[in-house]
Amino acid sequence: MPGPGTVVPGRLLEKGERMREGKLYLAGRWADGHDQYEVTSPWDGRPVARVARGGRDTIEEAVASAAAAGPVLAAQEPARRAAILEAVAEGVVRHRDELAAILVEEAGKPVMLARAEVDRCRDTFREAAAVARHPEMTVRDLGGYESGVGRLALIRRVPVGVVLAITPFNFPLNLVAHKLAPAVAAGCPVVLKPASQTPSAALVLARLLHEAGLPEGGLSVVPSRGSEIEPFVEDARVALVTFTGSMDVGWRLRRRGWRRRVALELGGNAAVVVEPDAGDPEAVAARIASGAYGYAGQSCISVQRILVHESIVPAMREALVRAVSAVPTGDPAREDVLCGPMIDTPNAERVAAWIQSAEEAGGRLLAGGRRAGGLVWPTLLENVPPDQPVVSDEVFGPVAVLDGYSNYEEALKKVNDSRYGLQAGIFTRDIGKIQRAWDVLEVGGIIQGDVPTWRSDPMPYGGVKNSGTGREGPAWTVREMTEERLLVLRR
Repeated sequence: MPGPGTVVPGRLLEKGERMREGKLYLAGRWADGHDQYEVTSPWDGRPVARVARGGRDTIEEAVASAAAAGPVLAAQEPARRAAILEAVAEGVVRHRDELAAILVEEAGKPVMLARAEVDRCRDTFREAAAVARHPEMTVRDLGGYESGVGRLALIRRVPVGVVLAITPFNFPLNLVAHKLAPAVAAGCPVVLKPASQTPSAALVLARLLHEAGLPEGGLSVVPSRGSEIEPFVEDARVALVTFTGSMDVGWRLRRRGWRRRVALELGGNAAVVVEPDAGDPEAVAARIASGAYGYAGQSCISVQRILVHESIVPAMREALVRAVSAVPTGDPAREDVLCGPMIDTPNAERVAAWIQSAEEAGGRLLAGGRRAGGLVWPTLLENVPPDQPVVSDEVFGPVAVLDGYSNYEEALKKVNDSRYGLQAGIFTRDIGKIQRAWDVLEVGGIIQGDVPTWRSDPMPYGGVKNSGTGREGPAWTVREMTEERLLVLRR
């Protein structure tokens, strides 16, 4: 039987094989928690893990231990923090196949995308190590004003204290890394609640951090119910709440935690604009299909709205139908599959209902539209009224909507006609139009020549409007997890 937080090495579990057993990680030790629950595969429903779940008393112990560990972590030298992070990155490389297998089994993530997520996790830890090795320091001569003559200001950043982190199911390894790695770099202790559907990857990272020498109390990973963790958002010992997940839950947490820092990475209904100079329609369509239907569209920057200049709509429509129909769909363990199952059948049923609603409202189904259990086939719609959920809300499923526009300003207005603002993609080579998009689009990031689904982990990532507040990317997250402290010296 595997030990706490471990996995069956390098392969998927076979049917009938004993499942993974995972204890929770509580301030440097493995614990049984309050009770246990089973994690099942989104693909075939079979149990793949049995994980310990913490109650409110477990979370209380985790928060208390984190608060006690804060001064120890704050005093740790940057070189030591960096060494811990680099050791974890090496561990992720060693356990690449194991971690990918976990993502396939628990998240239903297609194996080629699972491997890509593991590689991104490695890079996130490496980037955080680089950030840790170069702590930010600012020096300012105050002598430009009479009040400051003979004085020098030194400003450095210090850790804010205990971080309460909550992560979603869709990137159960790398989004956890985006919480844990910057916290180690900043010197902050963390209490992490991973998604209940996908807890095992976070427990493996806890094991790697433990083995790398993270001080006791520096991390607790506590699978738990949301109702158990949410009251701790108001706990005075918690300095920062960082949440990735749904819009409704995120803004509720911000209201509850109004007296402390709250960083939110929420949802979106990302748009891509395709101009006449975009290039080969087949290549553009293939890229859009990848961004819309990879991992069944379960990404907050998945392509949902496809805005195409009216002069090229016929060519792009044909190319998109071919690309969407060709997306490999099915068993996530197959090497060729891009679109696997949704996380559970109720979400698949919701998406199917939204597709039906769009058709009943006058939308035209161009491709897909089928559902079997938790599997929804890649779906492309056209002529959908803008008030339909597949346009106005976050689908978080394998659905995209084609829409035409007559001029570029109209396209930019349509991108902004959303309560979300995470990222947008612009297929054009016109530098003036690129600059115009940068000036007026109400989003956190604009990706030129590609889909909004593209992300590199060192970059600043986050949204505006209902898509959240704050930025991820290790250097930017470290800023969220630290605050300025001033020293004024007299000459």
